[in-house]
Amino acid sequence: MSSAINFIRRIPEGEDRERLTCADCGFVAYENPKIVTGSVVVADGKVMLCRRAIEPRRGFWTIPAGYMEMGETIEEAARREAREEACADIAIEGMLAVYSIARIGQVQVLFRARLASPGFAAGAESLEVRLFDWDEIPWDELAFPSVHWVLHAWRDAGAGPLGAPRGNPPDDPRGVRRLGQGA
Repeated sequence: MSSAINFIRRIPEGEDRERLTCADCGFVAYENPKIVTGSVVVADGKVMLCRRAIEPRRGFWTIPAGYMEMGETIEEAARREAREEACADIAIEGMLAVYSIARIGQVQVLFRARLASPGFAAGAESLEVRLFDWDEIPWDELAFPSVHWVLHAWRDAGAGPLGAPRGNPPDDPRGVRRLGQGA
C-alpha cells in the first residue's frame, strides 16, 4: 500500500489560479512567498558586508540576511542571520525597508542595526566579512538588487530616527529586474 499523495495542478473551487491539489481528498498545498530578513549592520560609520560562500551568487557581497525560520520573529531571524553569516551580535535599531520581490516570491524585511559587542568573523555561509566606508563598497560585486536598494535606503535615512520603511524603487515596483537591468 502506497502512502504517496496524488497531487495535481488545478484551479480549486472558489480560487482564481492553479494550485497544487490532492486529487484524492482536495487538500490544497499553497505555495506562498518566503520571508527574508536581515540588517544593514554599521560599526564606526562603516557598513558590514559578507562575501557569500554559497549559491546563489557565491563570491558576491551582501548584507547578513536569509530566510526566516518557523517560530522566529523577524527581529530574531535578523539577529540569527548576523550570527550565522558574520559571527556578529547585533542590536536592531529599527526597520529600514520592506521589499517585494515578485520574480522569486520573496518579501524582504530589512533593518538598521549596529554591533552590540565587538568582533565579527566569517561564518559558514561567508567567505569573508568586512566593514566598508561608503566609497569603498564594491557596487559591481553586490549579490542582489535589493542589497543596492537597502544600502541607499540606509544612506538616505542617516543616523537619526527612522521614518517609514522604504519600499521597492519606483522603476522596479514588483522586484522583477535582475542585476544589470537598471538595478
